[in-house]
Amino acid sequence: MDNTVYLSLGSNLGDREGYLRQAIEFLNDDSSISVESVSSIYETDPVGYIDQPPFLNMVIKLQTSYSATRLLALIQTIEHRLKRKREIHWGPRTVDLDILLYNSESITTKTLRIPHPRMTERAFVMIPLREIAPDVTLPGWQFSLDQILSELQDKEGVRIWKRKNGDGVFELFES
Repeated sequence: MDNTVYLSLGSNLGDREGYLRQAIEFLNDDSSISVESVSSIYETDPVGYIDQPPFLNMVIKLQTSYSATRLLALIQTIEHRLKRKREIHWGPRTVDLDILLYNSESITTKTLRIPHPRMTERAFVMIPLREIAPDVTLPGWQFSLDQILSELQDKEGVRIWKRKNGDGVFELFES
């Protein structure tokens, strides 16, 4: 597995933490994926469409032999399995999975843009990304994650919800 990928995960309906855990388990159960690291879970105020419950958000690092487009198809399948409905743009959802970074590549297709086009505008992505990969560089950017975060306005809307305990993917969080 020679591709390093960072994904963001979010949920604001039902058993929010359960949906995040299930998504990670589905990814880790795939023989072409190895989940390497997970951030803590952060509770965040909604962005865009604000008349909805708060989200739980996190970022994970994985290794995969999948191409970026094959990985996108897989995460969309996982969203469907976990009853994701796309009714309101930026609206409530059981689970949302986004590819943030794929190696150090810049990729633009009809269905996929990497790095994720709005990731640097979202504290709920940048804070957990910095937690697990403080030295990662974003393709096309000359700024560190700390510099990008210092410019973000919505950091106060991102609160630690549950710290990871660091013991592995199935013991992700403190009880």
